[in-house]
Amino acid sequence: MKAKQRSNSIRAAIIAAVAIALILWKPTVLIYGLQSAGLYAAIAIPMGLVLGIVHIVNLAHGEFMMLAAYAAYNACKAFGMDPLMAIIPTAAVTSLFGWVIFQLTIRKALKAPELNQLILTFGLAIAFTQIINLIFTSQTYKIPLDYVSASMTIGNLTFGIWSFVFVPVAIAFAYGLQYFLTKTNTGKAALAVGQNTKGAAIVGIDVYRTYGLVFAIATALVGAMGALFLTKSAIFPAVGSPFTMKSFCLIAMAGIGNIPGILGASVLLGVAESFLRAFRGTRDWAEIVFFVLIIVVIMSRSLKGRKS
Repeated sequence: MKAKQRSNSIRAAIIAAVAIALILWKPTVLIYGLQSAGLYAAIAIPMGLVLGIVHIVNLAHGEFMMLAAYAAYNACKAFGMDPLMAIIPTAAVTSLFGWVIFQLTIRKALKAPELNQLILTFGLAIAFTQIINLIFTSQTYKIPLDYVSASMTIGNLTFGIWSFVFVPVAIAFAYGLQYFLTKTNTGKAALAVGQNTKGAAIVGIDVYRTYGLVFAIATALVGAMGALFLTKSAIFPAVGSPFTMKSFCLIAMAGIGNIPGILGASVLLGVAESFLRAFRGTRDWAEIVFFVLIIVVIMSRSLKGRKS
C-alpha cells in the first residue's frame, strides 16, 4: 500500500514538474493542450460508459456526435437559434435515436463474438457517414458566432478562451456519471450489470433494459457534445471518425470503467499533441500521437503483468 502511495506521489510530482516547465518555456502548449483535453474527454466519457457497462466497443461513437452536429446545424438554420440553445433538444433526439439503433442492431449482437460486434459498429459508422455525405455532400458547414472569437491577454500572450468551455463540461460529465453510478438506484443497477451480468439478472435486474438505458444516456451526452462542437468547428461527414479513435485511446490509458481517469488521460493526450504542434517539423505527427500512447500503455501493462 505504501509503495503504491509512493508511486502515485512520484507520478504527481513528475506531472507537476512537467506542467511548470511548460508554463515557463512555452505556456501556449499547456493552454491549447488543456483546451483539446476538455474536448477529447467530454467526447470519450460516454464511450467509456458504454464500454464499461455494455461491454461493446462502439466504433460509430464519433459518428453519433457527427449526426448530432448536423441535426443541431439544421435546427439552428431552420429556427434561427444559437447552437447553445440546441444542446438539450439535440441531446434528446440523439438519445432516442441511439436507443432505437441499440434495440434494432447492437442488442442482437451482444452475445456474438467481439469481432462481429466490431464489424457491426464499424458498419454503422460507415453507413451514417455515407448517408450524411449523400444528403449534404462533403461540403463543410459552420455557424459564425461572435462570442467564439473572444480572447484573453496575459502579458504578451493572447489566446482564445471559448475552447475552455469543454473543460467544465468534461468534468461535469465525469463526476455526474460517477454520482449517477454510485449514488442512485438506477446507476447502481447499471454498475451491477457491468460488473456481473449473470448475478444482476439473478437478483431481478432487467439486463437488456439497463443496456438500452446506458446506451441512450451515452448518446444523449455525445449528442450534446455534437451541438456544442458546432460552436467551435466546421462540420463535415467524416468529422467524427478521429474522435472515435482518440476516445478509445483515452479509455485504454485510463482503464475500462475508470471514467474520472479519462480526464487525466485526456490532459496527457492534449498536451502531447499541443507540444508536437509547437514545432514546424513535427506538426503532422500530432495527429497520430494517440497511437504511440496506446502502444506505450499496452506495453507497460504487459510488463507489469509479467512481473506480478
